[in-house]
Amino acid sequence: MTRIAGLELSAAYHEQVVAPLLERGLPGLPHAAARLGSGSDVLGFDDEQSRDHDWGLRLTLLVEGGAAAEVDALLERELPATWRGLPTRFATTWDPVVRQRVEVASAGDFAASRVGIVPQRLVGAEPLELEDWLQLTGQAALEVTAGAVLHDGPGVLTAIRTRLAQYPEDVRRYAIGADWTRIGQELPDVGRAGLRGDEDGSAVIAARHVRTLLHLAHLLHRRWAPYGKWLARSAAALPGGDALRTAVLEVLGAPDWRTRQQTLAAAIEHVAATQGRVGLPTLDPATEAFFDRPHVGLRGLPELLAQEIVNPDVRALRPGIGTAEQISDHVSVLVDPALRRRLVGG
Repeated sequence: MTRIAGLELSAAYHEQVVAPLLERGLPGLPHAAARLGSGSDVLGFDDEQSRDHDWGLRLTLLVEGGAAAEVDALLERELPATWRGLPTRFATTWDPVVRQRVEVASAGDFAASRVGIVPQRLVGAEPLELEDWLQLTGQAALEVTAGAVLHDGPGVLTAIRTRLAQYPEDVRRYAIGADWTRIGQELPDVGRAGLRGDEDGSAVIAARHVRTLLHLAHLLHRRWAPYGKWLARSAAALPGGDALRTAVLEVLGAPDWRTRQQTLAAAIEHVAATQGRVGLPTLDPATEAFFDRPHVGLRGLPELLAQEIVNPDVRALRPGIGTAEQISDHVSVLVDPALRRRLVGG
């Protein structure tokens, strides 16, 4: 077949195959159809290489009232073996069984399986708890809020996506402050390691700061940060992303610690200025000398943001610790909602 983006393929598969089949087998069934969940195509980042696993005729079909099992059985029974030269049934990296890959569930159950929040809070009037937000990772949220919604008759999916669009404002400020805290704790060490002749150590520390800055940029623009593979690419697509990309590439390509420290400070000033442009308090300059040494430190950005937090529960959180994905970058932890909750006190 000719090259086609995964989201475009899924939309055509729904329109030409799945929707007509559903109308014939269960006419008038209220449902939502989308391409959500895992996969580079959900973020719009798939290419030819993506086709070697977990790519193809995938959809998310959401039905309420306990109809999921009936719909799944209908699709498994009635879908053709292939469409556009692609199999409708195939194994995945998480399931070795060859079966059709239209994921069928209720909207609440589907979202809960991704974000680790009970369906009752996702679909009801009850607000999400603080711990729900703290344990939520950007990648988990993107598996519900990114992708493409092709049809939403009941409207439940749209309501969930709206609810999960981004952190509540005080949680967002807390998370931004945590990223600045992380940067401030080790910012002087880029130069301290270099001054002792450890260029490799200096480069490793600087790379850690780059990753934090890319995560921070997503928070500033109220966007969810994907997991590491796509973090830089996603950041480059943010407003002003080209300038951010240029700034961090200069850090990563610096030939020595003095240049590395200088370019890292410039990248920090760029992100701090962005913070002001999006309406949050900032400092100019954001960096300062580290005592009498030839190193760079961070000024009081975390404290400045903490002063802006109104919610008493968020104010009571330990400053600078952050959300689950700020505490740990271990994949086995971040994909497990129970472990994420343990990280944030649940």
